[in-house]
Amino acid sequence: MHSYQWLNEYCLNRFGSAEALEARLSVPQSVNVLQRMPDDRYLSAMSLRIFRAGLKHSLVDAKWPAFEEMFFGFDPEKVVLMSGEHLERLMQDVRLIRHLAKLKSVPQNAQFILDVARERGSFGALIAEWPVTEIVDLWHLLAKRGNQMGGLSAPRFLRMVGKDTFILTEDVVAALRAQGVIDKAATSRRDLARVQAAFNAWQAESGRPLCQLSVMLGHTVNH
Repeated sequence: MHSYQWLNEYCLNRFGSAEALEARLSVPQSVNVLQRMPDDRYLSAMSLRIFRAGLKHSLVDAKWPAFEEMFFGFDPEKVVLMSGEHLERLMQDVRLIRHLAKLKSVPQNAQFILDVARERGSFGALIAEWPVTEIVDLWHLLAKRGNQMGGLSAPRFLRMVGKDTFILTEDVVAALRAQGVIDKAATSRRDLARVQAAFNAWQAESGRPLCQLSVMLGHTVNH
């Protein structure tokens, strides 16, 4: 596995300058911002991620104001009361994306968010306080307790709300294989632990957030 110095020099050479590189990198939200984010915004983002999966994002985003209206602003206390009959009626609304399993995920994830809020005071507290050095464990929790949050949905949701995380895109996986961190797609707990350890090492060396390291690593793959 190459050092962060190699990774940084590779990206500087690819983009020509530190300024050009930094322009491509995002900055995660602070713990304070994540803690203060209302639970309805977490439910909205989680639902948006689920509906985006497998569809053109611009199509889903264009319909999202109607989703906000029909799901009561994604207030978990209200959404959790939506019955199966109510969701069946929404399947007739042409303003929405009429995918029953995804529609059903919204009240189920509302219950998940309410359960966490009772445990921790707010869903934001869970997201904000989770150590990024163990971020894959948060992926597992979201997949286990949430609905339709498996695969890349958990890390993509976290990225959407501003929680620092790497994402195992095809390019990042290819780069990790080239670095000898893994030898196949990281789906097992063992391989994910190896990936987490590699990112933790690069973060300790550089001080950069995981999201930036993830993007930089993806750019080391030649297309």
